[in-house]
Amino acid sequence: MNDNMPKVEIYTDGACSGNPGPGGYGAILRYGGRTKEISGGYRHTTNNRMELTAVIQSLQTLKKPCRVTLYSDSKYIVDAMNLGWVNKWMRAGWVKADKAPVKNVDLWKKLVELLKIHTVTWVWVKGHSDNELNSRCDELAVSAYKNDNLEPDLQHEE
Repeated sequence: MNDNMPKVEIYTDGACSGNPGPGGYGAILRYGGRTKEISGGYRHTTNNRMELTAVIQSLQTLKKPCRVTLYSDSKYIVDAMNLGWVNKWMRAGWVKADKAPVKNVDLWKKLVELLKIHTVTWVWVKGHSDNELNSRCDELAVSAYKNDNLEPDLQHEE
């Protein structure tokens, strides 16, 4: 690991009204005393797709390779990364241990590509609790899907 890489903290969250339904993502990136908020919304998607989109959009926002501590209330994502599920899925041709296809493969593949650029430490935070930055990400995500200018559907897979 390169100790000269910039160290960035990222908080992410996804939200969906109905599942599937309109959804949004929100993220907060913190580096060197600066904070940047990003968000977006889609007409038809799922909560897990919004959680993944928040992570992907955050990492895509970084202008150069970084060491990232990424906080998410999504056990789906944090466990998939910390418990090595993604690597097992890739080795098995994107099939889970129960022989069912992995959902959201398109987004997992995008995330895997970004992890070739950035070094990420995954931290699970309890959602809808007293974590101020996670709560703010939730506000951003909900506000994004309530916006009238939603992006086209992001319902490629469940």
